[in-house]
Amino acid sequence: MISAKAIAARIEALAKEITDEFSDTQQLVVVGLLRGSFVFIADLARELDLPVEVDFMEVSSYGDAMESSREVRILKDLRGQIEGRDVLVVEDIVDTGHTLSNVIKLLKSRHPKRLKTIALLDKPSRREVDFTADYIGFEIPDEFVVGYGIDFAQRNRNLGYIGKVRFTE
Repeated sequence: MISAKAIAARIEALAKEITDEFSDTQQLVVVGLLRGSFVFIADLARELDLPVEVDFMEVSSYGDAMESSREVRILKDLRGQIEGRDVLVVEDIVDTGHTLSNVIKLLKSRHPKRLKTIALLDKPSRREVDFTADYIGFEIPDEFVVGYGIDFAQRNRNLGYIGKVRFTE
């Protein structure tokens, strides 16, 4: 669906936009939402021409299912403080919007200076809550995808591209 080369080019362009927006920052806290964002956050962080601190949260709304449960659970919280700091939350895919919407509400309550979001993939046709990431890599149709950190039942995260899951009977 999306080649490794296309992903790399898009990340480079997004990193330039983010670098420009946060050019005045003392340090950008880049928060990856585990597990799906780990490949994206690594590549994005290397492209940012800014002082960067990396932290992670682990949230769950899928488990091993193909459908979101719409119940967002925080499995691992940030280690560091974000009050008064510039924060960029990195997500692999925005589907229903419940995960990022809930995470952003939580992080806003911690009073960051600026709080922005980036998603590698966006499925606006699936949105159930009014949420749009500040930066979007690719808009995709309502397909179940894997690769580049995104899994199905913990498989196919290691693919260097984004591919559609095909089910056979």
